[in-house]
Amino acid sequence: MLWRECRLRWRPCTLRLLALCLAALLCTHFSAELRRKPLSQPGLIAKAPAKELGVEGSNRRAEELPSKRQVIYVRRSSKGASHGRQEGNAGVPRRDPLQPARWHIDLQPWAGPSRSFEEEARRFLHYITESQIDCSRLVTNGLTNHYADTLKPWTVCLDDKFNLAHQIRSKQCRVYSFGLGEDDNIFEFNMASGGCEVHRFDPSISSAHIHEADRLWHHQLSIDWRDPNPAIAPHRLHRNTKKLKTILNEFGHWKIDVLKADMESAEWKILENLILEGIIEQIGQLVLEIHLHWPGFEVSGNDSSVVRYWFSLFKELEHKDFKMFYTYKDLSKPQMFLKKDVFNASSCYVLSWVNTRWT
Repeated sequence: MLWRECRLRWRPCTLRLLALCLAALLCTHFSAELRRKPLSQPGLIAKAPAKELGVEGSNRRAEELPSKRQVIYVRRSSKGASHGRQEGNAGVPRRDPLQPARWHIDLQPWAGPSRSFEEEARRFLHYITESQIDCSRLVTNGLTNHYADTLKPWTVCLDDKFNLAHQIRSKQCRVYSFGLGEDDNIFEFNMASGGCEVHRFDPSISSAHIHEADRLWHHQLSIDWRDPNPAIAPHRLHRNTKKLKTILNEFGHWKIDVLKADMESAEWKILENLILEGIIEQIGQLVLEIHLHWPGFEVSGNDSSVVRYWFSLFKELEHKDFKMFYTYKDLSKPQMFLKKDVFNASSCYVLSWVNTRWT
């Protein structure tokens, strides 16, 4: 009787002891496994599909970072580069991932004590009509001369002291072109014929992606300063718009040698977004049409504050080591500046900058 009573008392203790031993054994096993198989494997990069949408190549460009998304539209490039340059990396500084996010640009001081429209307008117009750096080889509307008549003088600099000339010779040049239903595609065709990989973005084209010729792609997509939000009704006719940062991530691209944009007054907020997110540093040359007949989409304030904001954006470019090498006043457009006929100003200018860090 006594033995039975002792056995009943010790049975729960025995079960608890066995459970503790089993838990200790499992912990020891898992610890050994973790030590034997590291959590991270540096250098492991997911491979992209060898062929998608007619774009050849499974080898990632050397300058492109691994992405969680599927990589498309990535071309195979020749190995090595001229003048001892490595593809895409030479002269292209990487953005510091620890750099804090910016929420607004730094506004420049007022042009004068009165903060008048006249003072701001004179300063701004003087700024956009004076080149900041000389270019010994200006090339308008692409690398070839297949077309004599052009609508706008999209101009790049092929001076040897800048990166673009080297990228073209080594067949590693990449061009992004953004427009809205634009008929003038001479620049894109000529850059592609000259050896650049050209991506043209236009939400009005008929198909999502069209591969034309060897180095030219058309995408049913446009650039915006916001990514689409499904909870908000579309604010414009074309829904297929994304920020440039999102587009680069989806395409698996790190740098753009030339960015050409004609965004019909959306350029101010788009440029602001490129500056705030640091994407502007991944661009070698910027060719931009600006519109001055009204403030632009989502740009508010009185006339003097609007012009001050425009001027501050260009000073931000200058702070990022962008120098303007070409300026063109479009006399075919109305000669209006914020709905005023003043200072002999046009409502439209084409400006070209080079990123002098890319040398």
